[in-house]
Amino acid sequence: MKPWKKVQWVIPPDQNGDFVAQMEHVLEVYKRPYDPEHPVVCMDESPRQLIRETRRPLPAGRGVAARYDYEYERCGVCNVFMAVEPLAGTRTVRITERKTRTEWARFLETIAEHYRQARTITLVMDNLNTHSPGSLYETFAPQAAKALWERFEFVYTPKHGSWLNMAEIELNVLIKQCLDRRIDTREEMQAEVAAWQRRRNNRNSSINWQFTMPDARIKLKRLYPTL
Repeated sequence: MKPWKKVQWVIPPDQNGDFVAQMEHVLEVYKRPYDPEHPVVCMDESPRQLIRETRRPLPAGRGVAARYDYEYERCGVCNVFMAVEPLAGTRTVRITERKTRTEWARFLETIAEHYRQARTITLVMDNLNTHSPGSLYETFAPQAAKALWERFEFVYTPKHGSWLNMAEIELNVLIKQCLDRRIDTREEMQAEVAAWQRRRNNRNSSINWQFTMPDARIKLKRLYPTL
């Protein structure tokens, strides 16, 4: 039994100039060549339930798969923050208790530290109300908040356009390879995620994004008011 299923947004059904404007901006950003001084990083987040086994699982044997009881105990929820640089094949993952404005701001501080040699970090993300410069000022002193904000160029995916965020792809890989099972504490989840992150980064697992602006103007022509 899967304790959590990520909500899947749909593409707007009608012509939508705001949607296509933001979509084309994201797709234009994805065309940029690899530049360590100006990395393009995608960020996403996902809640996960913490689940404890109520009975000891039966281990796998010869010709027999491991067996788990269908009953489980809920141990609360946590949040997974994901930042991935698709062209470099690197990612940073953090498990937090919640997904508040403060925790998002501190995750940005982690990203900035990871790219401390970069001049500007382009950050692609969805437009949640927590994903704003105001969160930085609610977390850090004004001087520190402004300095951190100036490290970033924020690029937002359109509403109902989370599929344009490559971090969502990487989150799905994480869930499939590491989190699609019962984990009952945030500390254990962080340890498992850290091991997964090291393996993926050591392999430089990149994302080969194929959807381009010309594709959008053909396949999503119905969304363009003037086409």
